[in-house]
Parts: sequence; structure tokens; C-alpha cells
Amino acid sequence: MKEQIDAILARHERERGELIPMLQEVQAELGYLPEEAMLSIARFLRLPESNVYGAATFYAQFKFAPVGRHTIKVCRGTACHVRGVSRILEEVVKLLGINPGETTPDREYSLESIACFGSCALSPVVVVDDTVYGKMTPERVRSILKGEVKQ
Repeated sequence: MKEQIDAILARHERERGELIPMLQEVQAELGYLPEEAMLSIARFLRLPESNVYGAATFYAQFKFAPVGRHTIKVCRGTACHVRGVSRILEEVVKLLGINPGETTPDREYSLESIACFGSCALSPVVVVDDTVYGKMTPERVRSILKGEVKQ
């Protein structure tokens, strides 16, 4: 991991404006932001560790624990709620054996509950990796995930 982090740091200038791009690169490479990476970035940029941690925790895009190879996101917005997303989320939880915010022990799948995707006309919405599935039902999400999830 140290070699990967060092290679990322070497591509950047020692300027504060490089902080977010560095965090994004580390996460793209490692899948999350380990403490070791944030400490290395702080030392490289000569910033207090709290500044790096503060920036990383401000943005929802950054993860501090390993995430799954596949991400399932369930919209919990108003339109999705009204159209029964709770039943869909229950089905996903049952299939994966994890709750929102968790990752399967084999790190294959992470489950997220998202406030709103902005795809209300398609509600209820589930996103698997980068594929948006609209007009979701418990039966349909089961068939989609059975194709995605190796049981």
C-alpha cells in the first residue's frame, strides 16, 4: 500500500489545492481512504492531519473502510418512499445479509441508502454499480441481484 500511496503523491505538487485530487486518486486506487494514506498526504502537503481528515469527512464521496467490488444504492427519496422502496430495501437486505452502510464479509458488495437520485419519474430506483434500474419491485430487484450476486 505504501508504494501505491507514494506513487500517487509523486504525481502531485506540494500545494494545498492538490488535497482533494490526491484523496480522490487514493480512493480510486485503493477503494477507500485508509488512515495511513491520509497521514502520508498530510505530511506530503505539510498540513495538520486534522485538515486532511476534515476535508475527507466533509465530502460524502470519501469512504474510510473498504467497500465492496459492487455497490448497490437504494433511493430513499420521497417519490421512491411513496412507491414502496421500503419493501425493496428489505429484499436487498435479505439477499445480501447486510444493512445500508455495510459491506459483505467477502467485500464483494456494499449497500447504500441514498437520499435522492433525482430520478423521480423512474421511482422507485435502485442503482447497481453504474446501472440505474427504475420502476423497481421486490420481485424485480430479486431477479436483478440474483444475476449480480453470486449465491
